[in-house]
Amino acid sequence: MRIFKKNLDKQLLSIVLVIFLIILTSLYFLLPKLLFPIYEKNIYEYLKQPLSFINDDTLENKIENNIAYIYITDNSTRISKNFLEIINTTPKKLLKRINKPYGNFIYKGTKYYYYTSYDEYELKISITNDNYVHEIREDILSKIIPVLFITLIIISGLLIAWSRRLVMKIEYLKKKIDNIDSDDYETKYQYHFDDELKILSDAIDNMHLNLIKEEEYKNQMYQNISHDFKTPITVMKSYLEAFDDNMIDSEQTKKVIKEQLENLELKVHSLLYLNKLDYLKEMDDLSTEKIDIVPIIKSSMEKFKFHRSDLNWKLIVKDKNTIYNGTKDIWETIVDNFFNNFIRYANKNIKITIKNNTINFYNDGDPIDDKIFDQIFTPYKKGIKGQFGLGLSIIKKSVDLCGYKISVKNERKGVNFMIK
Repeated sequence: MRIFKKNLDKQLLSIVLVIFLIILTSLYFLLPKLLFPIYEKNIYEYLKQPLSFINDDTLENKIENNIAYIYITDNSTRISKNFLEIINTTPKKLLKRINKPYGNFIYKGTKYYYYTSYDEYELKISITNDNYVHEIREDILSKIIPVLFITLIIISGLLIAWSRRLVMKIEYLKKKIDNIDSDDYETKYQYHFDDELKILSDAIDNMHLNLIKEEEYKNQMYQNISHDFKTPITVMKSYLEAFDDNMIDSEQTKKVIKEQLENLELKVHSLLYLNKLDYLKEMDDLSTEKIDIVPIIKSSMEKFKFHRSDLNWKLIVKDKNTIYNGTKDIWETIVDNFFNNFIRYANKNIKITIKNNTINFYNDGDPIDDKIFDQIFTPYKKGIKGQFGLGLSIIKKSVDLCGYKISVKNERKGVNFMIK
């Protein structure tokens, strides 16, 4: 962080120095052009003033050294002592270039400015070259440069102070990130500044809370999975012990063990499939196809009717188009998990309706408890008749993976799941 702080200081100073040089260069070259109208106005005012001193008794010391003059009467023509220094020509040649009360002209590559005053008895002309413009520019720059230099120092100091404060805050945020999973995070690593970085600090705090929730979720999942796997194993162990004690016969023991092994196999398959869905979502690696959902629903219905032949199974198709994105394997898993859930909860009816580009899975079982309504797709969430297990979670992840949304609502009699 110290190296980062030094580098930031150097970068900020370099930026300020570059900006200073750009401003200085711009002033040097652009200022004369931008201020040129003002220069000219000042020059003519500057040339007008000494005309009142020009007469037969002209006092040279009252006229600036960079102004030359010509004084013409009926009897004589007089020029100032510095006339040839200002413009190296004769009065006669100069008069040929003057055709307005005031103005400018270029002579031998140098620009000259003049101002005249005349009446029927005399003509007065004051003249100077563009050295006066350069002097004004140099005078302005000589006053601006120190101001800019002082400003540069002040801005540099402020930027360095700001950068060090910024680095201090970044260091603090880094500590928050480094200790995001520590037990004393909430008391030790609170951000006390109300600025733009507080948004980042709040995001880190949310990340900390999410990590806690995720850790709690994982722990709960491990407990549930452990319990879910332990139950069939305990049942099989109990039956084997009873068989060893000659309390039950071998056929009954085989039957129970077979049922529990199938149950255990189903749980392992569901857990692996759930992990597979998470992997496909993370890798965005699902090759979707166009799947006709009707044959899949009919096939699954026939399979699950065997388990609950007492139920009234009904499929109603009102849409002409029953093609959905996904894979056959995923849609078979979705439908099978719905029916596997429904045969445990339905009282008399299971009805699947396809209309308005929506698949409705309905059963007339008990309504979902309002307390866990928003969490029914969470693995192993407790319901009215025990845990929901992994089935609904697999359905939710599968539907999301195919690019659809699933919702659920309690009907007057029963529960309806909608995929669209």
